[in-house]
Amino acid sequence: MTSTIRKATADDAGRLAALAAVTFPLACPPSSSPEDIAAHLANTLSEKHFQDYLADPDITVLVIDADGDLRGYSLLVNRPAQDADVASALTLLPSVELSKCYVHPEHHGLGAATELMHTSLEAAAAAGGAGIWLGVNSQNARAIRFYEKSGFRKVGSKSFRLGTTVEHDFVLERPV
Repeated sequence: MTSTIRKATADDAGRLAALAAVTFPLACPPSSSPEDIAAHLANTLSEKHFQDYLADPDITVLVIDADGDLRGYSLLVNRPAQDADVASALTLLPSVELSKCYVHPEHHGLGAATELMHTSLEAAAAAGGAGIWLGVNSQNARAIRFYEKSGFRKVGSKSFRLGTTVEHDFVLERPV
């Protein structure tokens, strides 16, 4: 199987939503209800939402394309942080948000996430960012280890609404 990382196109919106339905639940704490996860998928990661992301000039979506099958994606937002907790924690400005970074579980441990991260960092630098930041659930030890291995460090925390519950995220940052 040959895979490449490329910028997503409008034709990818449906496949991105399907991939998000597989990958997003893996990032949620075990206590997350199926209803809250479903609500988040519908309200943030639907095909329509991906169409909007792909049409937004401040958003870059990168995909791992394995012979036409999407196996991972990242979503970068090139605008100032809107969350006051995030904005006050960031030290590297301007900063690009790595809003989403997911790899299909069948590709975990194969280096795909590292390659996607590398390409995402390059895209953030090309967009003019001095730094890149992300929010990660404080209970997601696997993701935190990956991000720390990728050079991120904790600079703060923020709240994240998942359906009817409020989750607590660490804010991580690194230079690009």
